[in-house]
Amino acid sequence: MSQDNEKQQPENMETCNEASCECSNRTKERSPKEYKDMMNRLKRIEGQVRGIQGMIEKDAYCTDVLIQVAAVNAALNSFSKALLANHIHSCVADNIRAGNDEVIDELVILLEKLMK
Repeated sequence: MSQDNEKQQPENMETCNEASCECSNRTKERSPKEYKDMMNRLKRIEGQVRGIQGMIEKDAYCTDVLIQVAAVNAALNSFSKALLANHIHSCVADNIRAGNDEVIDELVILLEKLMK
């Protein structure tokens, strides 16, 4: 697995919330299996969200919609946990082994944002 391309994060990183965020030019090379697994999970979540849209279009009862929203939230949380674990085992560990201890501060900031 290749090392992440390091580039200094801008100080206003927390203001960037777009999917195509250009706050960081770093990339992560993923194995074909990891990529496929992640994409499959995201496509299932996307299908769940489209299902909720369909429920709203069909005037589904509020509690039924809310249950599906909770399922999407749980699926996204599960995806995030798996991604975070992989990040720690690969990116963070590789950077620490390479002597880049700043990655620990970056991880602490990330965890603070995730726990808001």
